[in-house]
Amino acid sequence: MSLYIGIDLGTSAVKLLLMNAGGKILNVVSREYPLEFPQPGWSQQNPEDWRRAILEGIPALLNGFDGGEVAGIGCGGQMHGLVVLDAHDNVIRPAILWNDGRTAKQVDDLNNEIGKEKLSAWTANIAFAGFTAPKILWMRENEPENFGRIARIMLPKDYINYILTGIHSCDYSDASGMLLLDVEHKRWSREMMDLCGISEEQMPRLFESYESIGTVKPEIAQALGIPETVKVCAGAGDNAAAAVGTGVVGEGGCNISLGTSGTVFISSEKFGVDKNNALHAFAHADGGYHLMGCMLSAASCNKWLMEDILKTSDYIGEQAAISQEKLGENPVFFLPYRMGERSPINDTTARGTFIGMTLDTTRADLVQAVLEGVAFAIRDSVEVARSLGIEIRTSKICGGGAKSPLWKKIIASVLNIELECPVSEQGPGMGGAMLAMVACGEYPDVQSACEKLVHVASVVKPEPELVAKYETRYRKFRIIYPAVKNLFPKIR
Repeated sequence: MSLYIGIDLGTSAVKLLLMNAGGKILNVVSREYPLEFPQPGWSQQNPEDWRRAILEGIPALLNGFDGGEVAGIGCGGQMHGLVVLDAHDNVIRPAILWNDGRTAKQVDDLNNEIGKEKLSAWTANIAFAGFTAPKILWMRENEPENFGRIARIMLPKDYINYILTGIHSCDYSDASGMLLLDVEHKRWSREMMDLCGISEEQMPRLFESYESIGTVKPEIAQALGIPETVKVCAGAGDNAAAAVGTGVVGEGGCNISLGTSGTVFISSEKFGVDKNNALHAFAHADGGYHLMGCMLSAASCNKWLMEDILKTSDYIGEQAAISQEKLGENPVFFLPYRMGERSPINDTTARGTFIGMTLDTTRADLVQAVLEGVAFAIRDSVEVARSLGIEIRTSKICGGGAKSPLWKKIIASVLNIELECPVSEQGPGMGGAMLAMVACGEYPDVQSACEKLVHVASVVKPEPELVAKYETRYRKFRIIYPAVKNLFPKIR
């Protein structure tokens, strides 16, 4: 039976997965790499660290297995990051990441000077600080010498695919988050390229996520211990890959991801745009489209509170102090905007905020407030989808935060929907491997692969009493950000 490698190129680490054609996960390895924060609100990474992690990690992944049986590789990767190469395919500068906030000026110029209506007509989206086009404009304005050296513009996972194959490629789902793609017609936007001062020659060739872009280079095959015939598929942005890995494809599927960032992902066979552009309108890895709400800090809020503030890694112990009767009764609220926020408020100046603390506020109250604040912020995006007439009764859930039974209980009742927990929680890595299977002909299409390989382990149902309590708490949460919004720019 053929073997497939799935790559999840994350923000703090790459997770590599080995799966057989029947969907059995045979091995998982991880390699961490550093993040750079050269200024407050800036976030960047050295692509060389990604390359090293992949080339060292795959041999470890295959240890004890027959590398000769590997048929395909698929990558799901962190979206929006700007990777720029010179004429010799050397990296020009550290990659500016998805959670980088340095482009506030460029975003304002795009949305207010060019106009949201034009941007939406050209790309189906408006400008957000995380998107790639504002980063290109920032480079042109602040690093003109580096900007002049750009021969290739890539996204993080596409740099990995280039290392493996020597081919400059990008898939439609990942390209959708650049603000450079005409999403509806699946082609680069001439208007946006002209606006950014770049040409189509600098852009990668576009593919569907499940299409093969080529095979691994001979020297890479030898180094990794795999055949030269191994196909590499175009792959997908991490959220689209995670949606495939959780079976959210076709019409009306939903996935909530509780990773470093948090997302609400709604799949559709047809192209559609939220008229207020509070949700992103992107292409999906199954060949269709999706709407997505993205919050910049989700599980990372809990990690920050636990490890940096409370100085503990006992997540289970801290949450054990939150009893059933406390749920929906916490007087403390938390705005989870630790790096600004994307969906649906699009505010780079917003910051994390506790409010409602008193003399008797406890440690457990703060932990609960963080869990509930993230859930409320996820609901903000769900409410936009509901306003469009989209009915969401159930959703898959994945990501590190989804390992918490308490957090899932809170989210199910805050949203008043059932949450389905997949057997595998490998997210983008599993999705990448499944896309590689389609590229290699193991399955005829992504839908078929999902029907065969994705299974639900358990279901978390909303509790009617909690639903009512959280409805009241959510209404109060909704008035906090508008009340403090104008303070954030003044206290920077």
